[in-house]
Amino acid sequence: MSTYQKFTERMQKIADISHASALLQWDQEVYMPPKSARRRAQQLSTLAGMAHEMFTNDETGKLLESLAATNLSEIEKANVLNAKDEYEKNKKVPTEFVEKTSVAVSRAFQSWDKAKKAKDFSIFAPDLEALLELKLQECEYLGYEDHPYNAQLDIYEKNMTVAKLEVMFGQVKEQLFPFIEKIYKAPQVSDELMFQDYDRDKQWAYGIEFLQQMGYDMDAGRQDVSSHPFTTNFSATDVRVTTRINDQDLSEMLWSTIHEGGHALYEQGLKDDYYGLPTGSYLTLGIHESQSRLWENNVGRSLNFWQGNFGRLQEIFPKQLSKYTAEDFFKAMNKVQPSPIRTNADELTYHFHILIRYEIEKELFERKLQVKDLKEKWNAMYKKYLNWEVKDDAEGVLQDIHWSHGSFGYFPTYSIGSFYAAQFYHQAVQDVHGLETGIQAKDSSKLLQWLREKIHQHGKLYTADELCKRVTGEVLNFDYFMQYAVQKYATIYAL
Repeated sequence: MSTYQKFTERMQKIADISHASALLQWDQEVYMPPKSARRRAQQLSTLAGMAHEMFTNDETGKLLESLAATNLSEIEKANVLNAKDEYEKNKKVPTEFVEKTSVAVSRAFQSWDKAKKAKDFSIFAPDLEALLELKLQECEYLGYEDHPYNAQLDIYEKNMTVAKLEVMFGQVKEQLFPFIEKIYKAPQVSDELMFQDYDRDKQWAYGIEFLQQMGYDMDAGRQDVSSHPFTTNFSATDVRVTTRINDQDLSEMLWSTIHEGGHALYEQGLKDDYYGLPTGSYLTLGIHESQSRLWENNVGRSLNFWQGNFGRLQEIFPKQLSKYTAEDFFKAMNKVQPSPIRTNADELTYHFHILIRYEIEKELFERKLQVKDLKEKWNAMYKKYLNWEVKDDAEGVLQDIHWSHGSFGYFPTYSIGSFYAAQFYHQAVQDVHGLETGIQAKDSSKLLQWLREKIHQHGKLYTADELCKRVTGEVLNFDYFMQYAVQKYATIYAL
């Protein structure tokens, strides 16, 4: 067996352990009985420790050192260099610390879930504080330049820094906010058609149709219901999504399903032959989010899409929708207004939800903000950026699951992904003749094929900047998002 084959086998065994852990986490959020919490925390801690120890032990290091000096193909070299980078990063973190963090995450998730149901942040605060201290310690293990938060950002979006985000969110404030202000002054569109009696079972069935139309392979995945929709994968042949259904609000199921479907299509489009290797894994969370936001916004919230699909929706819900047109539905789903819940926000004000979380996390990692003051800070920032009075903790500081997972530095990828999505979709329309005509005819196969070829199949072969430049001719450019937003919403609001 060659050294590279030994490396591949080892990486796949590590992936087996990590995906077994992911399966337990999926079950924790979908089916696990409440009394299992303590043992599940123990199980997840054990698996996290095993994967970390196997990846960071000397044998892995020797394989990587040997391969780094070997003549390799482009893909083999990318796998080795990416793995070596992760190895050196993970080597800095003790296995005991990884196990301790895993236990803290399980505990935090359980208390967050209880706190949200009780609408009481104080239930979650002690476990969040303990978890935050561990993440601050993790920054010291990993090392960073200029700002401790950079160590967390790099976990989800490699090479991302506070300095870069200050520029990006500066553009959001300088360009997007004034445009939204213009929309606020225009006559408002109506979204009342979304808020009617919509049978849950019929919504569920239509969601499955929706996923299949996108190209989601049900033989390589499944859909379930969870309080916070998410996508998880155990290989390219087992990619699972969850959705959320509200029988008084059709939009929750629609956007949850198509958003998670976009994530799932990316995972199903990775090369299963490279299972466990960097080129068989998603590139960054910003690129991952570009796939979900592209399907959700550039496709799912477009007039083209609903000119083809609204008739089917009317068949399912004739009483609720017979008097409306596809244009009415298009305007309703794109209504711009301040709102308290990030996942239900329109695609423009959405970025102020992300900005709020970014600024809060940055202050937490600067130790300028303490957990005990988090609720007050949250409410003040919602008033500042969205002019919204938060009514309770479930609507406010407890609404997102991410902090209970220890996912600090994750939120900015939502905005990064949206901006990538606009740039990628703009390029797809240029590259693929009849792409939007196909979407209008309920055939998005040309778009999926383009995404498979240009983005999905490459895994971590390139950096995010390199991939974006290969696909569009330039690195991420916020202007594409603003052009898309102005063109679309100037029409909706007759600006």
